[in-house]
Amino acid sequence: MFYDTEKNDHNLPYNPYKSIVVPRPIGWISSLDREGNVNLAPYSQFNNLGYDPPYVMFSASHKTTTGEVKDSVANIIETGEFVCNLATYDLREAVARSAEIVDSSIDEMTAVGLTPEPSALVRPPRVAESPVHLECKFYTTLTLPGYQQVNTTHVVVGQVVGVQIRDDAFTSNGKLDIARLKPLARMGYQDYTAVDLVFEIAPEGPNKDALAMGLGGEAKGRRRIA
Repeated sequence: MFYDTEKNDHNLPYNPYKSIVVPRPIGWISSLDREGNVNLAPYSQFNNLGYDPPYVMFSASHKTTTGEVKDSVANIIETGEFVCNLATYDLREAVARSAEIVDSSIDEMTAVGLTPEPSALVRPPRVAESPVHLECKFYTTLTLPGYQQVNTTHVVVGQVVGVQIRDDAFTSNGKLDIARLKPLARMGYQDYTAVDLVFEIAPEGPNKDALAMGLGGEAKGRRRIA
């Protein structure tokens, strides 16, 4: 089949594009407004950008109820900081509740029964129940026009300045234990999955050692600062 994305003439009960680029990691973003109110919301348009230094990005359309910019985006642009909390299968119900649209004055972290934990380098708190946190400084934003105003997309990029990882989140050989942590991922529509299958594919060919250094993330491949 073929369809024009502007016309959206796929003649299907669901838009297939929403389930093509999958699985999508979920950025569970905590931020503060100028008054110190805590906002917590999940975003399935989320990923990392580079690693030296590391950046992350997430994107958000406007609020469907009011047409305004979402609180996470507004907070981060105003205050310059946010935290990405790892959304896991065990925390799926809290993740879902934090997606509800509520007044910006409500502390969404405590409202869904989660515990705020102070961050090391930024003001927004971390979700204590989450095993991994990326503390971020706002870098830039990009606005992408939508066919309708409410579908205007704001892409937020932040530099990761600190990483918090629970001590029991590692395997015996020093890797994050992804199969046990079971990060949530979006499959499109209202469908989700949890990552619980991990396997390794080693690079081949004449440059495999150089490729392995970059892909594997071994400490010996890190840039050293005098």
